[in-house]
Amino acid sequence: MRGIKEKDDSLTSPDSGVVLVVEPLLPQRIRRPSDLLRLLMTLLAITAVVLLALVAQRTLNGLENDVQAGTGRAPEWISSIAGLLGGVAVLAVPVAFAVERVFHRDGMRVAQGLIAAILALLLSYALGEWVVNSGPVELRQLLTGNRDVEPLNTVLTPAIAYATAVRMSRRPRWRALMWVALILDFFALFTSAKITVLGAIVTYLVGLFVGFATLYGVGSANTRPPGSAVVAALRRLGFSIVSARRIDDDSSGSRRYIVGTADTSRLSVTVLDRDRQVAGVVYRLWRRLRLNSETRRRAIRSLRAELEREALMAYAAQAAGASTPKLLGTSEIGTEAALLAYEHVESRPIEDLPDEDLGDELLAEMWEQVRLLHARRLAHRHLTGESIHLSADGRIVLVDARSGEIAAGDLLLRLDVAQLLAYLGLRVGPERAVKTGAAVLGADTVASALPLLQRIALARETRTAARKHKNLLPALREQIVALKPQAAVEEVRLERFRPRTLVTIIASAIAAYLVLSQLSQVNLITVITSAHWGWGGVALVAAAASYLAAASMLRGFVPEQLPFGRTVLVQLASSFVKLVAPAAVGGVAINTRYLQKRGIPAGQAVASVGASQLIGLASHILLLVLSGYLTGTQAAPSLTPSRGILISLLAAAVVMVIILAVPPLRRMLSTRVRSLFSGVVPRLLDVLQSPAKIIEAVTGTVLVTVSFVICLAACVKAFGGELSITAVAVVFLAGNAIGSAAPTPGGLGAVELSLTAGLTVAGLPQPVAASAVLLFRLMTFWLPVLPGWASFTWLQRNDQL
Repeated sequence: MRGIKEKDDSLTSPDSGVVLVVEPLLPQRIRRPSDLLRLLMTLLAITAVVLLALVAQRTLNGLENDVQAGTGRAPEWISSIAGLLGGVAVLAVPVAFAVERVFHRDGMRVAQGLIAAILALLLSYALGEWVVNSGPVELRQLLTGNRDVEPLNTVLTPAIAYATAVRMSRRPRWRALMWVALILDFFALFTSAKITVLGAIVTYLVGLFVGFATLYGVGSANTRPPGSAVVAALRRLGFSIVSARRIDDDSSGSRRYIVGTADTSRLSVTVLDRDRQVAGVVYRLWRRLRLNSETRRRAIRSLRAELEREALMAYAAQAAGASTPKLLGTSEIGTEAALLAYEHVESRPIEDLPDEDLGDELLAEMWEQVRLLHARRLAHRHLTGESIHLSADGRIVLVDARSGEIAAGDLLLRLDVAQLLAYLGLRVGPERAVKTGAAVLGADTVASALPLLQRIALARETRTAARKHKNLLPALREQIVALKPQAAVEEVRLERFRPRTLVTIIASAIAAYLVLSQLSQVNLITVITSAHWGWGGVALVAAAASYLAAASMLRGFVPEQLPFGRTVLVQLASSFVKLVAPAAVGGVAINTRYLQKRGIPAGQAVASVGASQLIGLASHILLLVLSGYLTGTQAAPSLTPSRGILISLLAAAVVMVIILAVPPLRRMLSTRVRSLFSGVVPRLLDVLQSPAKIIEAVTGTVLVTVSFVICLAACVKAFGGELSITAVAVVFLAGNAIGSAAPTPGGLGAVELSLTAGLTVAGLPQPVAASAVLLFRLMTFWLPVLPGWASFTWLQRNDQL
């Protein structure tokens, strides 16, 4: 507890100037989020610099030669003076700064700098030894220039780490002296060829990294103003303070106080600390990158900007007539904090109320507050149980105005409606949430939020709850459609991209790199001139037959009649979709869409496609086991798939046991399987009633695999390879399974690598295996893209997709 003088009831005369502030002792040292952010950014910069250097080696070598040539023209006496002054200054400036801090009784800062310097020395030495003795050759050449040079300078790295850890950058004169010393020393090292360009950059960045790591690990002196400074700032605003008590921090980490005044009224004071302004910045940066411009918020604001934003929103909400705490004053508290003083309202958040206490009148009052804000184009943007309060006299009070927007666009206003619908749907059910909202705002306003009922649009707490209650958003949509069935609502896309898309792009880039590395090992001219293109024609025919078989398979699992020609075009169109979707996803989505356009209900369409996928999977496994058995009984000298299949099956069994043993993984698998194959069994029973459908389904399923196996075998023959058809079948079935699981479009990269490795293990020379696989992928993946695009476009124009 902090105080100046204790008296009865913790109150004193306002004229005495002595107030007891009830609050926990502020910690002497804190870990600042800004230091962690700088640490992560420095680590990212080191990674980016090293990767860029490895990619652009020639450019960096050219820059290295230019720098060496430029510094080498300096007269020798200038180089000697620079080396002498730089070497002395790099050590003298930190020592002088340490002496100055000790005289000011700030020895802890000096100790922190020494810790950083020692760690930087050890790290730079260890990294240097690793680069010289066992590091990549390219990196060693770039950091040392193949000379007797330290990869990281073991003098400058500790000096930079020391200067960073003691926050020398906040002292302009000392910062200037340190920069002069570093520049002189770097210049002398370049003139004497004792450092490379990349070595200089990495030395500086590693020093920064160790300095920020030390700052965050050890902590910094707490400069947050205590409660007594808050009381002093309130007195400057004209308030007569007699008591102050700190309460729980708000959701953003800002400190909150309840302050008593001489006229028996009370204030709610929010203190914004400068060091908290970057808290959660990584999450906000991710949201800013991911969301479209109108829905984004600034990731980092200055203390002044945050103060002005909250004050402006509070005044605007008050002018709109909304029930919000009245803002009475604002003030800075030195240079490290600011405060906002509100009229205190006795209330509690509705998240603390039982669900049964949320009556329709209370819900209507919540919606009324939203209506008042929206009438003045104000968006609250955080309508959760934490920011909606119930006062002691039964009124709804909105707090947490800091996240709001003035002069908000229609999209932000509709987001408010969607957020409150979702929150109330969790508490009182979708029906009451929509009904009470429509009664206050009108059916049209509630219906306008329909396309924004997306998890990404919700507040973090509501979004987390919506993941657990997966039926919430669909149920809200159903209630809105029932309320306003004729409403024409334009789809709104809030996300620039989805995390899955980002993963696909990264995986595709890696796959492209792997494929190109394979191509570099093959002489394409030799491949083209030496290939037996008669077998290439056989491969092309087999690849084309796979689309006929796929159409037959789909038709067999749909009791309704499907035109064969258009179904073939749909399978061809799926080859175009594979360019932008993983192999296991594109075909399922386009077939489901096609069946829906043919008038088949969505549930039955999904069940039919799920049935074809399920039977196809079973067929795939059976054919893999059968092919492996046949290959093993033939005692092929180059391939022993019986043992390989046994190992694969055992590995798959171990993976399944692990998945089933971990509850979250088990739930995820069961949810995915249930959603994919729900309704499959009834759909299969419908198919079993027609012998013709059974024959068509089974024939199509088998012929799809047979066509691809023949295509791969023909590609092997085209380059003079000799391999049994059963061995080719084993390689294809295993490789196709890996490709289907890969997140890249069409299994790009994964299929090529697995098929090439399989054919090589089967006994083909690596160049022959790579050439055969590339031809196979040309026939089955790349050539169908153009006709697939034409089919996709035609089907869309004719409303078949």
